[in-house]
Amino acid sequence: MIELTDIAYVRSGTSDAREAVRFATEIVGMEYQGEDDGVHYLRADGRHHCLAYVEGQSGVLSSGLIVADSAALAQAEVELNLAGIPTIRGSDDEARSRRVREYISFDDPWGNRFDLVVDQFQDANKVQFNRHAGITEFGHLCVDAPDVRAAYKWWNTHFNIKISDWIGDSAALMRFDPVHHKLAVFKGDKPGLCHINFQVESLDDIMRSWNFLKERGVEIEQGPGRHPQSTAIFIYFKGPEGLTYEYSYGVRRIEDDEEWTPRYFDPQHPMSIDMWGGQTQRAQTQYQVRRPLGDVADASDAEHHKQGA
Repeated sequence: MIELTDIAYVRSGTSDAREAVRFATEIVGMEYQGEDDGVHYLRADGRHHCLAYVEGQSGVLSSGLIVADSAALAQAEVELNLAGIPTIRGSDDEARSRRVREYISFDDPWGNRFDLVVDQFQDANKVQFNRHAGITEFGHLCVDAPDVRAAYKWWNTHFNIKISDWIGDSAALMRFDPVHHKLAVFKGDKPGLCHINFQVESLDDIMRSWNFLKERGVEIEQGPGRHPQSTAIFIYFKGPEGLTYEYSYGVRRIEDDEEWTPRYFDPQHPMSIDMWGGQTQRAQTQYQVRRPLGDVADASDAEHHKQGA
């Protein structure tokens, strides 16, 4: 069983890095950490970055998940390969591009690419947010798969993943620590990133951002509302090139696994997504860039995409 300890980052391809960075800083409020060989880094908490924009083809490239140490990574590599799941180990330069010490990459059965990483770089400086959105941390990420039940079974078989709640056969909300969900799978016909979440300090931050986004003509996909599963108050909004961002506040914690029974919410019920009864629509997915495992994992993502390979 592979033990995940946290989420690390999302790595996303962009055909317009200037606009992607502008939106992430001026609208979302993240700190820009600069550019290195066509990779632009955005920070929201103690991590060096939680979002990296790679110049080239639009689409999600990979999502990072953390394991404890080198021994855990080596064991994960063995376990995945024995299970028939191909992996590739990144070079030192590729790891440096991701600001981790070492990593391996693999694809889930539906084509979503993940990096298992060790020793994600931290930044001791206080985050210099570009605007005060109240962000406290990179909260969770969500990917798509055509069968969320099969996806959960796969994650539960190979990783320390537990189901927190179901939204019918439309979503599996999953955890590997007390947070209600740090990884979720939504029903979708193609692999991709459904959204990237940031936790904020208060309900006031949600409402201030709602007005801020409306004033600037940003498309709000859902919210403000409250999820009955996690109890989190949320707002989803659309960024450039199909990347959906979410702010949320007040996420549930499940401190005792033995006392928790996963629940089933009917997606047809009007309050299964928003218990306040607001209008809900499916958040836009940023689709996965599909490339052979040894290709998109390279540190030369940006140059490779620029050449149209």
